[in-house]
Amino acid sequence: MKKIGIIICHRYHSCAGGKCLRAMRNREGGFSLYMNDEIELVGITTCGGCPGGNVEYAPAEMKKNGAEIIHLATGLVVGYPPCPRIDSFCNFIPAKYGLEVVIGTHPIPQNYFTTHEKLGTWKGKVWRERIKYVLTDEPLRLAYD
Repeated sequence: MKKIGIIICHRYHSCAGGKCLRAMRNREGGFSLYMNDEIELVGITTCGGCPGGNVEYAPAEMKKNGAEIIHLATGLVVGYPPCPRIDSFCNFIPAKYGLEVVIGTHPIPQNYFTTHEKLGTWKGKVWRERIKYVLTDEPLRLAYD
């Protein structure tokens, strides 16, 4: 069984988590990595707000609860602007806690995809690599609008 923690962007702190939980249940977006695995959510919290101070401490509690993998929620890449500290989080969490990090939870909703495509936010190899698990086909993006 894979044990997972989720860190969401604080600007979405009142989010009920419905899209992330649906994606987890359906193995869509970032959770498509576990198509043949049982998974358990062992923690979910926000980054704590810029500059992400909760990222320094929250993975420790998640690890105590068995977390092996931390998913940085899709909100960190679809909000505008996308989180400017995502690379730091991706480097810090494995270095400090030995946990794997995956960028993304639920598929990118179509409305965010359309806006970011117009803005050119995700152009280039670096961004396409970051969002590779949550950049799905249009029907799935529409299902998450």
